[in-house]
Amino acid sequence: MPQSTNKRTNAEDTAFLELVRLLDLELAERDGDDHLFYAQFNKPVGLSGVVLAYVDGDAIGCGAFKKHDQNTVEVKRMYVRPANRGQRIAAGILTNIEVWASEIGFSRCILETGLNQPEAIALYQRCGYEAMPNYGQYAGVKSSVCMCKSLKD
Repeated sequence: MPQSTNKRTNAEDTAFLELVRLLDLELAERDGDDHLFYAQFNKPVGLSGVVLAYVDGDAIGCGAFKKHDQNTVEVKRMYVRPANRGQRIAAGILTNIEVWASEIGFSRCILETGLNQPEAIALYQRCGYEAMPNYGQYAGVKSSVCMCKSLKD
């Protein structure tokens, strides 16, 4: 199994923008009629940091975060190319996001995913995330699953 390396970057990175394009195509297929609702909250703007995963010089996965409140970041735009799934790459990206957020003073991560992404829900649970009430624009949305994790030991 090839080893992946992670790189911290920003939302203007062209490799990130290409991965987000692929993510949006997959989500449009999975979410069907609900996709337009979710897409409005997933533009690659206002992101505090982006993590890219590389294998053999190719960007194969991404994740990002943005400030939610004084103590909390929201994890956004998690994606790994289908050919590279099942290799713990997403877990590595998520860990890098958590470490970065902690380094700059945040103590908690939150995220939203959907019932149509059971693999994502399983990943977040394996990484220590727990269900929480749906927040913000996701409150009352039955297909949304919101989760959180403390970054403090």
